[in-house]
Amino acid sequence: MVENLQNHGIVTSDEVAKAMEAVDRGVFVTDRSSAYVDSPMSIGYNVTISAPHMHAMCLQLLEKHLKPGMRVLDVGSGTGYLTACFAVMVGTEGRAIGVEHIPELVASSVKNIEASAASPFLKEGSLAVHVGDGRQGWAEFAPYDAIHVGAAAPEIPEALIDQLKPGGRLVIPVGNIFQDLQVVDKNSDGSVSIKDETSVRYVPLTSREAQLRGD
Repeated sequence: MVENLQNHGIVTSDEVAKAMEAVDRGVFVTDRSSAYVDSPMSIGYNVTISAPHMHAMCLQLLEKHLKPGMRVLDVGSGTGYLTACFAVMVGTEGRAIGVEHIPELVASSVKNIEASAASPFLKEGSLAVHVGDGRQGWAEFAPYDAIHVGAAAPEIPEALIDQLKPGGRLVIPVGNIFQDLQVVDKNSDGSVSIKDETSVRYVPLTSREAQLRGD
């Protein structure tokens, strides 16, 4: 899977390749036979795990903000796959925090992580997954060098910009019917620069109740 992403020029960094090779995607999905196919998969609760190329793209966009010792927030952490990749990249001196508002997904993601190469980070405490409304971020460990959002917001939540460290980067899909993957860089003076990376299609970043209704 990683070799294919490298051949297509999506994975260009050794650090991203190593993280994706270390964290077995097959541990994080129910249908292991399809785990390495480059397509999204349903994980229940009206949400999906993104296709490998989207995970790879987000890791590449955030790579310079995922160095050992840095802090990263994963909003809508789902199965825990990308949170685990983040933890491998920032290491034991860093911190990787996942936030997911479906308690059952949080419980299953912890089990997934325990069965993966990221298990030591979970046990040691540098990796954690919490039940919460990701639109509010996770203030306890802010500010973050990197923030990733795995669902599309109608607009960028102010709380996430507030919790981004100056010099940090936020990657978030924005839009309703038409969505763009936006890259938000926070400048040293607190202002932000936003650019559109590519058109995407994500499930909406919404309340737990709306998600379970399939709104």
